[in-house]
Amino acid sequence: MEKFLRPVYERYTKDVNTLGILYVESVRPHSPLTENFDLILLIIIEEADNPWCAAHYEKAGETIEVNIVTKTQLTSWIDTSGYRRAVEWIINGNIIFERNGYVKQLKAQLQNFPRKKRNLRKTIDFGKLLKSFYEAKQLYKLGEHKDAYSKIMNALQYLARLTVLEKGYYPEVMVWNQVKNIDIEVYKLFEEFMLSDEELDKKIELMLLAVDFMINNRAISGALHLLEIMETKDEWSYAELKKHPDTKAYALDLSVILSYLAENNYLDVIRKVSNGDNLFELTYKARNDSPS
Repeated sequence: MEKFLRPVYERYTKDVNTLGILYVESVRPHSPLTENFDLILLIIIEEADNPWCAAHYEKAGETIEVNIVTKTQLTSWIDTSGYRRAVEWIINGNIIFERNGYVKQLKAQLQNFPRKKRNLRKTIDFGKLLKSFYEAKQLYKLGEHKDAYSKIMNALQYLARLTVLEKGYYPEVMVWNQVKNIDIEVYKLFEEFMLSDEELDKKIELMLLAVDFMINNRAISGALHLLEIMETKDEWSYAELKKHPDTKAYALDLSVILSYLAENNYLDVIRKVSNGDNLFELTYKARNDSPS
């Protein structure tokens, strides 16, 4: 396979800017792991003006997607789940070339999955889980059952990813295969939603209750990255938290996370007099006696 791909990657092995080159073969037609291509070639470089560029090729009837990505961009994808397939490419990829053991070290880091990075990923997915759940709940109340069904499916997907992260693994594209092996309760919840013969409105009603219960059980774990930030200072305004560099990856869902934590007594909400009569700014304080 390396000989087959050599014309595509060879010039990069001679460039000191290149850190590593891997390839992934499709194991089945139209594989999501390889973006429906027969082969994925991942070239990791130190730096470039364009942090990610890609090209498509065909050789001897085989389709190839080449991704050239900087180390900084790749790290961002790994830490924030910006591009999940890239993690699988590194874990499952075959090393063609590496400089100073870079790719082997990267693979080892992914296997270890450091606590800080895992907590960040959990809070990212916890925020998306909350947002999907609340949207499903609102759509159900409005009688928009088909749209509510779609949002519950989204919520279940984020619940699955959160479940995998809690067990110390990176979520894969086919995440439900992972969940089936590590948390049968969550997997059966998904099966029940997919296979139940209940009327659509009843099915949604029951699933909203179940997902609400699952969220509550995972609140501390899911929001731990944010809670640990908040413990570094007595109280925080929303604006302060939103501009904090460590919340950037989930800034769009920060408001819904704070609202959930405050509503469920994981945070104290403090009202501070602001400009104008009867106008108060809300600040938030992590509680030492929050529910566990």
